[in-house]
Amino acid sequence: MKKTFKYRVYPSKKQVAILTKTLDECRWLYNHFLEQRKNAWEKDQQSISCFDQCNTLKTLKEERPSLKSVHSQVLQNVAIRIDFAFKNFFRRVKGGEKPGYPRFRSEFRYDSFTYPQVGFEIIEDKQAVRLSKIGDVKIKYHRPIEGTIKTCAIKRTRTEKWFISFSCIVETPEVVCPVKNAVGIDVGLKSFAVLSNGEKVENPKFFKQEEKNLAKAQRKFSAIEKGMPERRKYGKVVCRIHERISNKRYNFSHQLSRALVNRFDLIAIEDLSINDMKKDNFRCVNKSIGDAAWNMLFDQLSYKAEYAGTQVVKINPAHTSQTCSRCGNRQKLKLSERIFICHCCSLSIDRDFNASLNILALGTQGFPDLPDRSPTL
Repeated sequence: MKKTFKYRVYPSKKQVAILTKTLDECRWLYNHFLEQRKNAWEKDQQSISCFDQCNTLKTLKEERPSLKSVHSQVLQNVAIRIDFAFKNFFRRVKGGEKPGYPRFRSEFRYDSFTYPQVGFEIIEDKQAVRLSKIGDVKIKYHRPIEGTIKTCAIKRTRTEKWFISFSCIVETPEVVCPVKNAVGIDVGLKSFAVLSNGEKVENPKFFKQEEKNLAKAQRKFSAIEKGMPERRKYGKVVCRIHERISNKRYNFSHQLSRALVNRFDLIAIEDLSINDMKKDNFRCVNKSIGDAAWNMLFDQLSYKAEYAGTQVVKINPAHTSQTCSRCGNRQKLKLSERIFICHCCSLSIDRDFNASLNILALGTQGFPDLPDRSPTL
């Protein structure tokens, strides 16, 4: 299993200058490779491969000596990024999606670089990471690394904070816990999640909490003309509010996913397509759907359950809210109707709780020994 370990970096002023210069050189190389591919296709109808561009690095270092201050594999990774960008572009074209042609990167749109194999070393005694051609950089080493380290990525946020991430391969336990306690989870906007045991998790609505502060900061930012030094200052304020919202949402998902994995042996969730939900028929609630970030919870549940030896089952969400959890009768239900009243068996039950029971029933079809959780009168 692939697992990421992320740490806060505390570079000195000199190291900040070196890190920033490394980003600038990688950004220049990215734009150069993009221009090279663009011109080759427009003029000669030729495609340039990632391997071809990596072979030009030796010549580029002679023409631009500042590239020598960057580790060779970091430069090669830039060519790999360009290759991924074009592969994703052609995949979207083939799939009939909005293509999104790769674009040139400005100063604040290229914010990370990667050591794909070598060039880095963790020094636990000094609470630091030794980066090739940068030096020993202090980090907040709050938990030990597990497994085999594959890549090391350094990222700068818009608020000028630095983080380092190690992508590791971790062995997962072969023993799977016996399923004795299962739960179905229905996510929504009124309540963030309703569990099949009757528990409700309130929707924190982090974006709504910060919406007034964000609007105020954005008004001040927009009122300043471009090029003025104050504009960058207020731009950081806007970014800091977005960062605070993201951190709160991320922490909430981590705590909830950990609590669920610790309590249950099997977790049944909906296999939602968030992008489809944000289309025209859900336009009025797009902001709330984005703020809820259900996929973040589902992703964290999946990898934590795999590591703990428990199971996460994704089921088709179609008709889970319109089907009676007792008799199986299906009837249409408006979005505004919060109580499900069955026309056949007269069951009256909360709409979301009914959906969670249906999700649990679908997720536990292969486990006949589990106790029946059908609602009673």
